[in-house]
Amino acid sequence: MWRSPEPRFDVASAICQGGRDYQEDAIVTDFPFGSDSGVVVLADGMGGHAAGDVASKIVVTEVFSELKFESANFADFEAEIPDYLTRAAVNANAIVREHVMAHPETRGMGATLVSCVLVENRMYWMSIGDSPLYHYRGGKMQQLNEDHSMAPQIDFMVKSGLLDPEAGKNHPDRNCLTSVILGDRVAKSDCPKTPFELQVGDIVVVSSDGLQYLEDDKIQRILHRYRRKKAAEIAGYLLEAIEALADPDQDNCTFSVIKLNHNKPVIQAVRAKPIGHVDRETSTVTRVVDIEDVEEVAAKVADKPLDSVTITESTTIKEVKPIRKVKVHNNIETQEEVDAAEPPAKLAAGGQ
Repeated sequence: MWRSPEPRFDVASAICQGGRDYQEDAIVTDFPFGSDSGVVVLADGMGGHAAGDVASKIVVTEVFSELKFESANFADFEAEIPDYLTRAAVNANAIVREHVMAHPETRGMGATLVSCVLVENRMYWMSIGDSPLYHYRGGKMQQLNEDHSMAPQIDFMVKSGLLDPEAGKNHPDRNCLTSVILGDRVAKSDCPKTPFELQVGDIVVVSSDGLQYLEDDKIQRILHRYRRKKAAEIAGYLLEAIEALADPDQDNCTFSVIKLNHNKPVIQAVRAKPIGHVDRETSTVTRVVDIEDVEEVAAKVADKPLDSVTITESTTIKEVKPIRKVKVHNNIETQEEVDAAEPPAKLAAGGQ
């Protein structure tokens, strides 16, 4: 029985609204079967601010479109991927600024960003805000990207004995962001020049901070227990754990689970068309012809040499008509065709 080859990446995404009135997260993933690279972009709209859902959609749309445009260059210009990620974030910030200027009532809207590009087993990312990028391997989970919120400072105060652990866990400023895409200057960003190398069986989770309503130990246990399951099943178990909390304050929760199935050599890499390249005109080139130029194009085709034009010979079938005998001069008989619609002659009684 024929079996399709296993894709390099096993990817599944999930999204839930939680206890909020609106969904302010946005996510898009693109891992084409047959390609050795993929993209995931996630944005978390600022809850409680004007038009946070609009901000997250703008950020995801602008960043993904930029990365998709450059995707054919990932293989040949891999060292440029951090620049692609940075430029995409800058463009998204500019579009948010334009939107706020055109719609002053949305001033204050913003969004976090986590955008990842994977090439074979190498992962690059751009991170702004507090949306986590988790990596699981060998029973241990870690957060790869920086947390641009007050949470790291509060946790440091707890470790230093300056703050009670319970007070630190429930501190009202934990979710205050120190960097975010607002259409203004971005204070901090995390975009390493050196990629993170994955191993076969590794699991990556790109998430909004809504997943952090689960303790890190709980997320780690789920990833470890179901590490051999498909990405879609792992995503389902994470959602089940969120729902089991039944927290009325549960934030929007959106994430993508990515598993590296294999790291076999590239068979056929996707290549971008060189700048300035002009396709040689052939009969298979698709092009647009103005309706007014149809006759001119047809005339050009007619002027082509015979060896370049396919000639189809049509066979004409001659209509076969009934034949009857008739007498001419000197009782000589001959034959003539008659129309099929002509009714046969009737003989009178006693006639020949």
